[in-house]
Formats: sequence, structure tokens, C-alpha cells
Amino acid sequence: GRLNADNARFLLLAVLIVLYMLCGAAVFSAIELPTEREAKERWEERLENFTRRHNLSRAELRRFLREYEEASVAGIRVDDIRPRWDFTGAFYFVGTVVSTIGFGMTTPATVGGKIFLIFYGLIGCAGTILFFNLFLERLITVIAYVMKSCHERQLRRKGVLPHNGRRGSGTSEVDSLAGWKPSVYYVMLILCVASLIISCCASAMYTPIEGWSYFDSLYFCFVAFSTIGFGDLVSSQNIKYESQGLYRFGNFVFILMGVCCIYSLFNVISIVIKQSINWILKKLDCRCCHRCQRKLFRSRRNVVMPGNVRSRRNISIETDVVNESDTDGRRLSGEMISMKDFLASNKVSLAIMQKQLSETANGCPRQMSSNSKQNGFSGGVGALAIMNNRLAETSVDR
Repeated sequence: GRLNADNARFLLLAVLIVLYMLCGAAVFSAIELPTEREAKERWEERLENFTRRHNLSRAELRRFLREYEEASVAGIRVDDIRPRWDFTGAFYFVGTVVSTIGFGMTTPATVGGKIFLIFYGLIGCAGTILFFNLFLERLITVIAYVMKSCHERQLRRKGVLPHNGRRGSGTSEVDSLAGWKPSVYYVMLILCVASLIISCCASAMYTPIEGWSYFDSLYFCFVAFSTIGFGDLVSSQNIKYESQGLYRFGNFVFILMGVCCIYSLFNVISIVIKQSINWILKKLDCRCCHRCQRKLFRSRRNVVMPGNVRSRRNISIETDVVNESDTDGRRLSGEMISMKDFLASNKVSLAIMQKQLSETANGCPRQMSSNSKQNGFSGGVGALAIMNNRLAETSVDR
């Protein structure tokens, strides 16, 4: 049942990631390989001209270049740059460590530094991930609150909801407001716009100060904010800047805000990917399997009949572990089960039903909060659980 569904999702996701990587490798190889070959040919030509002009052997020159590469790893450059391991440089380094960016322009060269980095990064990365999760929690709370307020204003304009904020009875719009949740697609759009605004503002600062093109600045913003951190472009590395203190502070703020927004965006996109995988698995199921499942569902004693139908565009930003239950087919088809119809068809009390669902999902009795009882949000794991819990709290009637 649920274990087979989890395995199917895992295998399908693994196959899609491998295919995605193969396609990416093919595209990057086709784009970058010709340029690499041209650069290598130009370098060999310059190397040959230099050895001929100065009467040097290729072996001696290559030995000297290898020594320079070793010095470059230690932070030595041809152009004058600020020291890598002064206090400000070390602070910039630990920032790239705990944020998991890891540009690579500065790395510890001593055994003691490498040992300290292992333990320092272990605690620092864990603490920073916790900070990102807490930031995501508050960000989703604000977004859900604003979107629900806008939804209530629309209902008031239609005359469905009284202007004093009290909800009347007898209207489906008012009844649905209690369990209303923001769409995952709206949240993803908001985070995309916020990330784009931060990247554009940061690029406008990097372009004149660092001397990069605006496109290169945007490229650096994505690489840094997504914590990929190639290290080909690194900010705040020159020995002197105009308004140096102000620039370094702005650089720190932009990187912090950008990493938080992109981290939140990645978590929201992961929900969309999971929903897409569920949709693909549903399409891959044969009709025979569906018929067998329907017969099995009809033969069970306590059958849950769907209440009302909701379109797919109203998918809320919640973890889809509820899709892993026996109602998987109905959930994926967009049919939602109201609490009223659920209780009427099963003739069980709310407390017994919640206890059974909790024990089934967790394998042991568990206390459920009042918010989860009212909203039906599933627990989830990690950042997804944080989004679910905050959205559950914000969807409770004020």
C-alpha cells in the first residue's frame, strides 16, 4: 500500500533526476566544450611563443606554473587583493561555510584549520539550516496571512461576508473560508518575484563596484543565493572599495536575504515537483488496477464518499502525505472530502476519527493540536512540515 507508493515515487524521482542530469550534461557539453578547446589552443600557442622568446624549456615553465597553482590555492594572486585570512576575510569565509555556499576562493591550508573546519561546519551548518527553516516559517505565515486577508476582502465585496468580520451560516463561500489555504502556485510566484527583486537590486550594486557586467552580477546572485558557490565570481575580494564598510554590510544583507528567499523557493518548488510525480504515477496506473482498487474500496465496511469537487488550480501548499492514504485516487483527481460528509458517512465521533488517523499515520498514539484538528494539515518532515504547520495556523478563523 503506502510503502509501495513511496517506493514508486522514490524510483520515479530518481529516474527523473538522472534524466535531468543527463540532459543538462549534454546541453552544457555542447555549449562549453568548444570554448574550452579554443582556450586550450590559445594557451598552448602562448606557451610555445613564450618558451621560444625566452629560450626556456616547456618542462621548466610547466614546473613553475604548477608552483604558482599551489601558491594560488594558499591565497596568493598576481594582482593586489586584500589578505584572505585577516579578520574580515575570515568572517567572510565562515559565512560561506555556515551558509553552505562554499565559494572555494579561501580554504584552510593547515591540518589544524581543516580539523577545526569539520567540527565548526558541523554545528554551524546545522544552526544555519535551522535559521532558514525558522525564516521560512515566518515568511509563509506572512504570505498566508496577507493572501487570506485579500480573500476575505473579495468575499466582503461580493456581499458574502459581513463587513464586521463575522461569518454567517448557510453560504458555501463562508463555510469554505474556515479551511481556506493559499495556493502553492501563488506562494511560488510571490517567492519568485521577491527573489528576482533582491537579485536585481544586488546586481545593481555589484555592477559598478565590482566591475562586472549586469548579466554576470545576476549570474553571481543566483550561484551565491542558491548556495551552489562555484567561486568563479566572488564579491568583496578587492583590497579597497569606495565606502568599503557600507558595501560589505550591503553585500552581507543581500546574500542573507537572497539565500533565505531562494531556500524558501526551493522548498515550495519541491512540493510542486511532488504533486507532478503523483500526477505522473496516476497516469501510469493501468485501468485494471483502478478497477481493482475501486472494488476493494467498495467492499470495505467504512467507505468515505467524496463531498464536493475542487479544481486542480486550488491545490493548497500542504504536504501530500494525505495522498498516500486509501483516498489517493480521489485526492489526485481533485475530489475533496468535507468533514461533514466524512462524519455522516462513517457515523463516528470526531475524537475517534482523529485518533485512528493519527495512529495510522504515525504508528502510535499522538496528541494533535487544535490547529491540526480544525485544518487537517499533515505533519510532514523538515521545512515542508514547517510550511504546513504555519499555513494550518494561519487558516484558523481569527
